[in-house]
Amino acid sequence: MPITKSAIKKLRSDEKKAGFNKSTKTKTKTAVDAFKKALSVESLSVAFSMLDKAAKKGVLKKGKADRMKARLSKKISPKK
Repeated sequence: MPITKSAIKKLRSDEKKAGFNKSTKTKTKTAVDAFKKALSVESLSVAFSMLDKAAKKGVLKKGKADRMKARLSKKISPKK
């Protein structure tokens, strides 16, 4: 357990951030899984939105979000 006052505050804020990050990751994963089941433009839009929000808030790195978006859009684009 932390001893100093600032360490106690840091632990408290870390727990809040961990809960927020977990909920954001869960929402993002749910949106991506919903797209994989439905493969519609509407669900793709929702998945893109969730990935962008997660990247903006620092839950996912921007490159990972972009990579996931590219892979999802490949699933819906017409084959050449």
